[in-house]
Amino acid sequence: MDAYVEKDAVEAGDDRRRPLEGPPPAPSEPAPPKPADTTGTNGTTGTNGTTGASGASGAGGGIMALSLPYQVVVAVALAVTGVFACVHLAMVFLHVAPSNTLTKQNGQAVDDWIYPEFEQNWKLFAPNPLQQNVSIEVRAELATADGGRRTTGWIDLTAQDIGAIRHNPMPSHTQQNQLRRAVDFYFNSHNDEHRPNGLRGRLSEQYMRRIAVQRLDALPALADSDVRRIQLRAVTRPVPAPWWGTEKSKSSPSYRDFPWWRITDADRSPAAGADPNRTDTAQNRTEEAR
Repeated sequence: MDAYVEKDAVEAGDDRRRPLEGPPPAPSEPAPPKPADTTGTNGTTGTNGTTGASGASGAGGGIMALSLPYQVVVAVALAVTGVFACVHLAMVFLHVAPSNTLTKQNGQAVDDWIYPEFEQNWKLFAPNPLQQNVSIEVRAELATADGGRRTTGWIDLTAQDIGAIRHNPMPSHTQQNQLRRAVDFYFNSHNDEHRPNGLRGRLSEQYMRRIAVQRLDALPALADSDVRRIQLRAVTRPVPAPWWGTEKSKSSPSYRDFPWWRITDADRSPAAGADPNRTDTAQNRTEEAR
């Protein structure tokens, strides 16, 4: 009995020392959500409530982000570029493809498109790369003071270019390619009898003739000479095979002579080549060597 009384007394004392518990606090109201920033980096408002670049993407990207006039301009530019690319690929394909009906019917149109900017040259690749050196030489027929004619010896124009290129860290495009491309232009537009194939053949003759006249006028030995006619020739020298090779090639050079060409005032003009149609056809005709 006494034990129960002591237990009740201890519990009553503990109750007096324990603080009184008040009513439970009321639940706090949630804070209102912050408004989403819908402004993108470029000042546009996104439709999905995101910020930055995603806000700009909400309004659409690419051409659709432009105004209507700019959309029309971009669409027209893309269409023109696509058409040009398709036409160019078709022309290049017809140019490098074997001879067929399309190339026979439209060969001139294909050549006008390809030359000279898009010329295709596969001489570096299989089956056999070039194994020869081709040089261009020229000689001139001069009018003498007594009314006669004198013919100079052969002058190597290719050697002049090689001499200007050797030991030159920055050779000019003219020294490297002008004469070589002019010869290729001539051979590709003439047959084996040096007959021109249309207008391109006559233009190549004028081009070659004017290059030769300019080179001759630059020589001190011919500075005051009266050049009446010139003749060029292509000298092909085989490249010797290496010592370990078994190929046999000719060691002697071969020559291909050009016709004699009469020189006119248009060939000596500083503006020579600006308008090839100015020259007199009768004066610019080629002559066979007499």
